[in-house]
Order: sequence, then structure tokens, then C-alpha cells
Amino acid sequence: MRPWLVAAGLLLYGCAPPQKTASLVEYTYQVVHTYPHDSAAFTQGLLFLDGFLYEGTGLPGRSSIRKVKLETGEVVQKRDVPAPHFGEGIAMWKDRLVELTWQSEKGFLYDLATFEPKGEFPYPGEGWGLTCDGQRLIMSDGSAQLRFLDPATMLETSRISVNDDAGRVSQLNELEWVQGEIWANVWKQERIVRIDPKTGNVTGRIDLRGLLPLAQRPDPDAVLNGIAYDAQGGRIFVTGKLWPKLFEVRVIKQK
Repeated sequence: MRPWLVAAGLLLYGCAPPQKTASLVEYTYQVVHTYPHDSAAFTQGLLFLDGFLYEGTGLPGRSSIRKVKLETGEVVQKRDVPAPHFGEGIAMWKDRLVELTWQSEKGFLYDLATFEPKGEFPYPGEGWGLTCDGQRLIMSDGSAQLRFLDPATMLETSRISVNDDAGRVSQLNELEWVQGEIWANVWKQERIVRIDPKTGNVTGRIDLRGLLPLAQRPDPDAVLNGIAYDAQGGRIFVTGKLWPKLFEVRVIKQK
């Protein structure tokens, strides 16, 4: 995030110095099922709806939004995002798919059923991850702050700073709303943090090391990124940028 934006956030929202949180819960995982995933997809956003995955991919000239069959990884619907835009996080709001871009300071709205463009909206700074709590859109920008947006106007209404037991947690990337919590990938780390949306405190960390061996990642940018929650089935799906696989995982509390 740009220095002036950090300064503006401190001024406008009265952000206090970093505060350490109380003890948090550590989790590991068990793989329930493995699915194929497009190894050319630079995964930036992921969500699950009505049996399908919706995925936003990045890189200039390669960015897209797509609808994917979970079981086979087949892309059944796709819309390319024109260069030079670098696609980032996606979220659903009513009959719209909302997409961020990395450094264009612009987001896009699409018809969820057809992927036809329905508008765009500005925001200051970078766009990283995006999710929805049913009332608000929640956006990450690579810093330790999360922004809350009014989906009717796409204007920012508030923000929180994210802290764990060591202080501020930055590089928050892809987001997912899971049973009243915000789950976030941390860029270049093999873990997911679970965040209290009221306080910004990290309540838990999910250690996903070993999920996809490094030998199966031909690119150094092929990092863990992508969380989707099946609310009806209670399933968690995770993948990464340029990963050949997508995993359904069971989260297990460490003893």
C-alpha cells in the first residue's frame, strides 16, 4: 500500500498502534478429496456456488473470471479481463460478480449468470482479496488492514487492522467468509488466518504446509492462494496460483 494511504487510514479511522492479541488456536488439516485444477490459472479469487467454483485469475493479458466444474476442473464459462488490468479477488453480491484489480484502482461488476459487464467502480490503492459477509463486501489491499464496502455504492464505510499474538499481520491476500469469520491467505505463507471481523484479531491459524509439494510447483509464484466455502455442505476448498490441484480439506485443531 502507498505510504499516503496508510497515513490517510490512520487519520480517518483512528487506527491505534499494533496490539497483540490473546492466545489463539493452531490448526492443521486433513485432505478429504483432491480435484484437478487448471495449472495455467493464476488464482486470485475463489468462491463456491450451486455446485460450481467461480474463479478470478490474474496476470496482465491472462486475467479472467471463470465458472468451473468442481469434479473435473473444466472451465464451462469464461470472460477475459482486458489488459493491462491484473485481475484480483472476486465476490458475489446478489446477481452480480464483483472483481478487483491489482493496481488499476478500479473494480468491475458482471452479471453472475452471463458474465456480461454491468459497470465499474473506483477505489484508492491496490486491490487484493474480496469476500462478502451477506451485507458488506470485505476487501484486502496487501496491508494489515481490511476495508468494508457498501455493495450498493461500492464506497468504503469502515476498516479494521488485523493483529495476531506477534502484532500486525500484513500481506493479507485472498479472503473468504466462513461461519462468521474472515479467512485470509497470507501471501507467500503456507497458512490461513482466521480473523474476527469485529476486532481484527486473529483467532486461529491453519497450517497448510505440505499440501502441494514444492516439486509440483514449477514456478516460484505458485503459492497458496484461494479459499472457497460450501456453506450448505460445510466443505472447505483451497488451491494456489498455478497449482494443478484443488483440495477439499478438513480443518483439525492441534493438540
